[in-house]
Amino acid sequence: MTGFEAGEKIGLIAGNGHFPLLVLESARKQGLEVVVAAIREETFPAIESLGYPVAWLGLGQLGGLVSLFRNAGVRKAIMAGQVRHVQIFGSSLPDLTMIRMLAGLRRKNTDAIIGGVARVLEDNGILLLDSTALLAPYMAPTGAWTRRGLDARERADLDFGLPVAREIARMDIGQTIVVRERAVVAVEAMEGTDSAVRRAGELSGKKRLTVIKVSKPAQDMRFDVPVVGVPTVEVMIQSGATALVVDAYKTLALDRREMIELADRNDLAIAGVEPESVAPPASES
Repeated sequence: MTGFEAGEKIGLIAGNGHFPLLVLESARKQGLEVVVAAIREETFPAIESLGYPVAWLGLGQLGGLVSLFRNAGVRKAIMAGQVRHVQIFGSSLPDLTMIRMLAGLRRKNTDAIIGGVARVLEDNGILLLDSTALLAPYMAPTGAWTRRGLDARERADLDFGLPVAREIARMDIGQTIVVRERAVVAVEAMEGTDSAVRRAGELSGKKRLTVIKVSKPAQDMRFDVPVVGVPTVEVMIQSGATALVVDAYKTLALDRREMIELADRNDLAIAGVEPESVAPPASES
């Protein structure tokens, strides 16, 4: 079930990366009309080459987003692609709708802000659906993906690091940690996974790192999906990381075949583990 019907018009709120491009390719195969709201600070310009109408909006133009979708007859939408923390808390000038939404939040973290955007859309008759609704084949599977599985050292790092990563994610600090010899070398915060891995490589002398990326206990798959791809593996190679472990079913693996080929050529291990079973995320206002 994707939540969409053939010929239905949907809205796409596009962040950065290739995730939005995959969504549009999948939508075309399913005969869906799409109205694209591209975030000026984030979205790749290539989105204009896929034949769908694209409106460029600033990150703070929430009222403009609502007007775009309502005028186009959109009643269902998805968010796809990362919006970097530094952009959300950066210099984007909010419109009146965004200001009112922000004023009603108890907390101003990323999840609360994007959750507030979702509620504004829904208050205006636009239902925000799971961002992976069209992309089931791209979700991470369980077990070993690569020719080589985790060795004894990497398995020990995983056994040590997985509970730590889950606790860091529970506290909404980050979703990735980098471990070496059962010690945490780096924890992801606002800089993102790739930067955290690079920092771990610098701190460790680029030696034998295990990267663990998990979902949050209350991961809201409407707008917040962990993503890995070929750039993740490239950064691992540059930083001396030998293994990557992700939460299955809750991580989007872009270009998985290419990821695996690159990892195999460099004797890296990639695997998916069962995510924690949790209740649906609570609404925050």
